[in-house]
Amino acid sequence: MKTLTVRLPESLVANIEKESRARSVSKSDVVRERLLSPVHAGSNGPTMFDLVADLIHAAPELPADLSANKKKYLPDLIRGKKLHR
Repeated sequence: MKTLTVRLPESLVANIEKESRARSVSKSDVVRERLLSPVHAGSNGPTMFDLVADLIHAAPELPADLSANKKKYLPDLIRGKKLHR
């Protein structure tokens, strides 16, 4: 599992810590559950992931291995951008 560091308002951190203690689970478990649960408690609405999924997959035309092979693709991407100006 990967680690992600975020900054949260004090009130939200206090709320997460309170729920964590009350349920005897880790704060990470509380945050994961909240991210995967529907946005509004008791609703069958979209999860937080559903709401940002379009941002995660915002550039489908880019190669899937771009981060691993950036030196291979970068010159073509730069030239491509210059051609469209």
